[in-house]
Amino acid sequence: MNHLKQLKQLEKYGSNKRLAAESWSEPWQTLIATALSARTRDDTTIPIATNLFQEYNTLEKLSKAKTSDIEIIIRKINYHKTKSRHVIDCAKMLVKEYNRKVPLDFNELVKLPGVGRKTANVFLSEMGFSAIGIDTHLSYISQKLEWTKNKKPEKIEQDLKILFPKEYWSSLNPILVKFGQTYTNRKKKDEILEKIKRIN
Repeated sequence: MNHLKQLKQLEKYGSNKRLAAESWSEPWQTLIATALSARTRDDTTIPIATNLFQEYNTLEKLSKAKTSDIEIIIRKINYHKTKSRHVIDCAKMLVKEYNRKVPLDFNELVKLPGVGRKTANVFLSEMGFSAIGIDTHLSYISQKLEWTKNKKPEKIEQDLKILFPKEYWSSLNPILVKFGQTYTNRKKKDEILEKIKRIN
């Protein structure tokens, strides 16, 4: 199965940098950091999320925060004004409706403010569930390696679920994102992907 060999090669080429969803002590921190990282580099997101969680170290505190205070902390994150509102509203909902626990169910997760399909799937895979979070890296690499012909995230997700055995699903996002973040030069990235594509 050449796609499994290709995945192993992508893992070898990628760096071992920490991703925004990784290494938080509380599930709610994992969820918020993942949501903040949308359209923002992980290198930017991680220190900002760390500061946010030092300032607001419980969901209760975060749920009672002022939007303007959150905006100041996360101002270097893209769409920081919208995300500030989402962070507080998400914390409020988790406190009031979910007894301070992040639901481990996709359909419940996407009800939370600021949590879309990608964030929900990345969070679930971090929590040990079989899920594939589709972002720009997964979309680009999957198409280049001809794992999918689709461009819509939901359809790419379905194609990858058919192509890869379930035990590989949760490793797809970290492997492909780490590869994508390692090779920011499009020409260099495409050269390597062409080489990987030829693996049988």
